[in-house]
Amino acid sequence: MCGWATLVVIGRAGHDKVEGTLGQVNAPVHLVNTEDEAMALDLPPDVPLAYMTQTAFSLDDTYEVIATLKASFPQLVGPDVSGICHANQNRQVAVLALASQVDRVMVAGARNRSNANRLREVAERAGVPAHLVQDVIEISPDWLEGTAHIGVTSGAYAPELLLQQLIDALRNRHDGPVLPLLHLPGVQKKVLFRLPAELVEPVA
Repeated sequence: MCGWATLVVIGRAGHDKVEGTLGQVNAPVHLVNTEDEAMALDLPPDVPLAYMTQTAFSLDDTYEVIATLKASFPQLVGPDVSGICHANQNRQVAVLALASQVDRVMVAGARNRSNANRLREVAERAGVPAHLVQDVIEISPDWLEGTAHIGVTSGAYAPELLLQQLIDALRNRHDGPVLPLLHLPGVQKKVLFRLPAELVEPVA
Protein backbone atom coordinates (compact mmCIF):
# COMPACT_ATOMS: atom_id res chain seq x y z
CA MET A 1 0.00 0.00 0.00
CA CYS A 2 2.80 2.43 0.83
CA GLY A 3 5.50 3.15 -1.76
CA TRP A 4 7.57 5.21 0.67
CA ALA A 5 10.19 3.92 3.07
CA THR A 6 8.29 5.19 6.11
CA LEU A 7 4.75 6.40 6.76
CA VAL A 8 3.52 8.66 9.57
CA VAL A 9 -0.16 8.39 10.47
CA ILE A 10 -1.51 11.45 12.29
CA GLY A 11 -4.30 10.14 14.50
CA ARG A 12 -5.41 8.71 17.80
CA ALA A 13 -4.22 5.32 19.03
CA GLY A 14 -7.05 2.83 19.43
CA HIS A 15 -9.41 4.52 16.97
CA ASP A 16 -10.97 1.84 14.78
CA LYS A 17 -10.20 3.56 11.47
CA VAL A 18 -6.64 4.31 12.52
CA GLU A 19 -6.04 0.74 13.66
CA GLY A 20 -7.53 -0.56 10.42
CA THR A 21 -5.22 1.67 8.40
CA LEU A 22 -2.15 0.61 10.38
CA GLY A 23 -3.00 -2.99 9.68
CA GLN A 24 -2.94 -2.41 5.92
CA VAL A 25 0.46 -0.69 5.69
CA ASN A 26 3.28 -2.94 4.48
CA ALA A 27 6.06 -0.48 5.38
CA PRO A 28 7.48 0.99 8.60
CA VAL A 29 4.73 3.14 10.13
CA HIS A 30 4.63 5.54 13.08
CA LEU A 31 1.49 6.87 14.76
CA VAL A 32 1.62 10.42 16.16
CA ASN A 33 -1.13 12.32 17.94
CA THR A 34 0.57 15.54 19.07
CA GLU A 35 3.39 17.93 18.20
CA ASP A 36 5.49 16.45 21.01
CA GLU A 37 5.11 12.97 19.56
CA ALA A 38 6.04 14.28 16.11
CA MET A 39 9.17 15.93 17.55
CA ALA A 40 10.12 12.70 19.32
CA LEU A 41 10.23 10.61 16.12
CA ASP A 42 13.64 8.95 16.00
CA LEU A 43 14.24 8.81 12.24
CA PRO A 44 17.12 9.84 9.96
CA PRO A 45 16.49 13.38 8.64
CA ASP A 46 16.81 12.19 5.01
CA VAL A 47 14.44 9.22 5.27
CA PRO A 48 11.76 9.14 2.51
CA LEU A 49 8.71 10.04 4.58
CA ALA A 50 5.00 10.42 3.86
CA TYR A 51 2.04 11.18 6.10
CA MET A 52 -1.69 10.61 6.18
CA THR A 53 -4.29 11.87 8.65
CA GLN A 54 -7.31 10.65 10.56
CA THR A 55 -10.37 12.47 9.21
CA ALA A 56 -11.74 13.20 12.69
CA PHE A 57 -8.74 15.36 13.59
CA SER A 58 -9.21 19.12 13.77
CA LEU A 59 -7.57 21.15 11.01
CA ASP A 60 -5.66 23.24 13.55
CA ASP A 61 -4.15 20.20 15.28
CA THR A 62 -3.28 18.59 11.95
CA TYR A 63 -1.56 21.68 10.59
CA GLU A 64 0.52 21.95 13.77
CA VAL A 65 1.66 18.32 13.62
CA ILE A 66 2.46 18.54 9.90
CA ALA A 67 4.45 21.75 10.43
CA THR A 68 6.43 20.05 13.21
CA LEU A 69 7.16 17.07 10.97
CA LYS A 70 8.26 19.27 8.07
CA ALA A 71 10.65 21.18 10.33
CA SER A 72 12.54 17.94 10.95
CA PHE A 73 11.86 16.22 7.63
CA PRO A 74 11.72 18.83 4.81
CA GLN A 75 11.16 16.10 2.20
CA LEU A 76 7.86 15.07 3.88
CA VAL A 77 4.99 14.53 1.46
CA GLY A 78 1.31 13.91 2.05
CA PRO A 79 -2.25 14.53 0.88
CA ASP A 80 -4.25 17.74 0.97
CA VAL A 81 -5.84 18.03 4.42
CA SER A 82 -9.15 19.00 2.80
CA GLY A 83 -10.10 15.35 3.38
CA ILE A 84 -10.51 16.16 7.07
CA CYS A 85 -14.16 16.30 8.06
CA HIS A 86 -15.20 19.94 8.13
CA ALA A 87 -18.30 19.08 10.15
CA ASN A 88 -16.00 18.07 13.00
CA GLN A 89 -13.93 21.22 12.59
CA ASN A 90 -17.06 23.40 12.65
CA ARG A 91 -18.25 21.72 15.86
CA GLN A 92 -14.90 22.37 17.50
CA VAL A 93 -15.01 26.05 16.51
CA ALA A 94 -18.52 26.28 17.98
CA VAL A 95 -17.42 24.61 21.25
CA LEU A 96 -14.54 27.06 21.54
CA ALA A 97 -17.03 29.93 21.30
CA LEU A 98 -19.35 28.17 23.75
CA ALA A 99 -16.55 27.68 26.30
CA SER A 100 -15.99 31.42 26.48
CA GLN A 101 -19.55 31.93 27.77
CA VAL A 102 -20.02 29.12 30.31
CA ASP A 103 -18.50 27.65 33.47
CA ARG A 104 -18.63 24.03 32.34
CA VAL A 105 -19.25 22.08 29.13
CA MET A 106 -20.99 18.73 28.73
CA VAL A 107 -20.66 16.76 25.52
CA ALA A 108 -23.29 14.15 24.68
CA GLY A 109 -21.56 11.27 22.94
CA ALA A 110 -19.87 7.89 23.11
CA ARG A 111 -16.48 7.53 24.78
CA ASN A 112 -15.13 5.54 21.85
CA ARG A 113 -15.92 8.34 19.36
CA SER A 114 -12.93 10.49 18.50
CA ASN A 115 -15.01 13.50 17.43
CA ALA A 116 -16.84 13.62 20.78
CA ASN A 117 -13.59 13.32 22.73
CA ARG A 118 -12.12 16.15 20.68
CA LEU A 119 -14.99 18.44 21.66
CA ARG A 120 -14.28 17.79 25.33
CA GLU A 121 -10.58 18.42 24.79
CA VAL A 122 -11.24 21.70 22.97
CA ALA A 123 -13.29 23.00 25.90
CA GLU A 124 -10.66 21.88 28.42
CA ARG A 125 -7.92 23.57 26.42
CA ALA A 126 -9.93 26.78 26.69
CA GLY A 127 -9.74 26.42 30.48
CA VAL A 128 -13.28 25.20 31.06
CA PRO A 129 -14.05 21.89 32.86
CA ALA A 130 -15.67 19.51 30.38
CA HIS A 131 -17.26 16.07 30.56
CA LEU A 132 -18.23 13.45 28.01
CA VAL A 133 -21.66 12.03 28.84
CA GLN A 134 -22.65 8.70 27.32
CA ASP A 135 -25.62 8.22 29.66
CA VAL A 136 -27.30 10.80 31.91
CA ILE A 137 -26.81 8.55 34.95
CA GLU A 138 -23.11 9.45 34.68
CA ILE A 139 -23.75 13.09 35.64
CA SER A 140 -22.06 13.77 38.97
CA PRO A 141 -23.57 16.23 41.49
CA ASP A 142 -20.07 17.68 41.86
CA TRP A 143 -20.23 18.93 38.29
CA LEU A 144 -23.21 21.15 39.10
CA GLU A 145 -21.97 22.54 42.41
CA GLY A 146 -21.01 26.20 42.02
CA THR A 147 -21.75 26.12 38.29
CA ALA A 148 -23.93 28.95 37.04
CA HIS A 149 -23.82 28.37 33.29
CA ILE A 150 -23.48 25.01 31.55
CA GLY A 151 -22.81 24.62 27.85
CA VAL A 152 -24.22 21.51 26.16
CA THR A 153 -23.16 20.10 22.82
CA SER A 154 -22.98 16.69 21.15
CA GLY A 155 -20.67 14.55 19.09
CA ALA A 156 -21.35 14.08 15.40
CA TYR A 157 -22.98 10.66 15.88
CA ALA A 158 -24.79 11.26 19.17
CA PRO A 159 -28.54 10.64 18.89
CA GLU A 160 -30.82 13.63 19.38
CA LEU A 161 -32.53 11.70 22.17
CA LEU A 162 -29.34 11.61 24.26
CA LEU A 163 -28.83 15.35 23.84
CA GLN A 164 -32.40 16.07 24.95
CA GLN A 165 -32.08 13.67 27.90
CA LEU A 166 -28.93 15.50 28.98
CA ILE A 167 -30.68 18.88 28.83
CA ASP A 168 -33.70 17.55 30.74
CA ALA A 169 -31.49 15.95 33.41
CA LEU A 170 -29.64 19.21 33.99
CA ARG A 171 -32.92 21.10 34.31
CA ASN A 172 -34.26 18.57 36.83
CA ARG A 173 -31.15 18.62 39.00
CA HIS A 174 -30.82 22.38 39.18
CA ASP A 175 -32.14 23.85 42.44
CA GLY A 176 -32.53 27.47 41.32
CA PRO A 177 -34.35 29.14 38.42
CA VAL A 178 -33.48 27.89 34.94
CA LEU A 179 -33.03 30.46 32.23
CA PRO A 180 -34.30 29.74 28.70
CA LEU A 181 -31.84 27.85 26.52
CA LEU A 182 -29.54 30.04 24.49
CA HIS A 183 -28.71 28.48 21.13
CA LEU A 184 -25.46 29.54 19.50
CA PRO A 185 -25.69 29.89 15.72
CA GLY A 186 -22.53 27.89 14.98
CA VAL A 187 -20.87 27.82 11.56
CA GLN A 188 -23.25 27.92 8.63
CA LYS A 189 -22.05 26.02 5.54
CA LYS A 190 -23.66 25.73 2.13
CA VAL A 191 -22.05 23.01 0.04
CA LEU A 192 -23.19 22.31 -3.51
CA PHE A 193 -22.32 19.12 -5.35
CA ARG A 194 -22.29 18.90 -9.15
CA LEU A 195 -24.49 16.16 -10.63
CA PRO A 196 -22.81 13.48 -12.74
CA ALA A 197 -22.89 14.39 -16.42
CA GLU A 198 -25.16 11.46 -17.29
CA LEU A 199 -27.85 12.84 -14.94
CA VAL A 200 -27.85 16.34 -16.36
CA GLU A 201 -30.45 16.90 -19.09
CA PRO A 202 -29.30 19.09 -21.97
CA VAL A 203 -30.90 22.53 -22.02
CA ALA A 204 -33.09 23.11 -25.07
